Amino acid sequence: MRKTYVMGNWKMNGSRAANATLLSGLKAGVPALRAGVEIAVCPPFVYLEATAAALAGSPIGVGAQDVSEYDKGAYTGEVSVAMLKDVGATYAIIGHSERRSLYGETDAWVTQKTVAALAGGMLPVVCIGELESEREGGLTEKVLARQLDAVLAAIPNPVPGGIVIAYEPVWAIGTGKTATPEMAQETHAFIRNHLKKGGEAFAAQTAVLYGGSVKASNAEGLFSMPDIDGGLVGGASLTADEFVGIYNGAVAAFGRR
Repeated sequence: MRKTYVMGNWKMNGSRAANATLLSGLKAGVPALRAGVEIAVCPPFVYLEATAAALAGSPIGVGAQDVSEYDKGAYTGEVSVAMLKDVGATYAIIGHSERRSLYGETDAWVTQKTVAALAGGMLPVVCIGELESEREGGLTEKVLARQLDAVLAAIPNPVPGGIVIAYEPVWAIGTGKTATPEMAQETHAFIRNHLKKGGEAFAAQTAVLYGGSVKASNAEGLFSMPDIDGGLVGGASLTADEFVGIYNGAVAAFGRR
């Protein structure tokens, strides 16, 4: 059975004081994993080590918001897989829509980072998604297939469960707009079917997360869909009660599967 995840992407938010309050609330709200649902937070690089230390002994994992495709060397500003693991990160978000749109990350670049994460023993959370104009133009499946194919072509024999896919409709990120559970399920089913290019077992065991204005109020409905395996959560992950509510929604949804 494939794993399920609730991951919080803090983006460029946080301070030592704010992080301590947030993490304390999360540890109190999620003292143990339930229904097999994993939970993790992805703070900015500068807070990774302190976050990992604060969460030591808790069930809450730690991930990075990006990773370099290079192992080491003269790459000013970059952070390697080995460095991230050294400070306690287990996951790495790769190809988030903001990285693609604001910093020019291409499908090829996202693929290189994914390959590096896999080679270094990190779990890559590979983000894919379409713009609002692409959705309105009927191009959603074409865009998602292109983004997935770039990664799959570089991993000829993918390990089932070895990567996580995060579907984030760009038009729903930080906008308050959310796909209905049925809309999201339709797209997730397409993604699941497309992943069969990596083999039936790979498709069946790859977690496909939803990321698009997930909140405590809509989490259970979204996560109840058969091909939605949790969420990559943005702004709502910055409030302990809200993020714990999303986790509880996932537990309720997956407990019925």
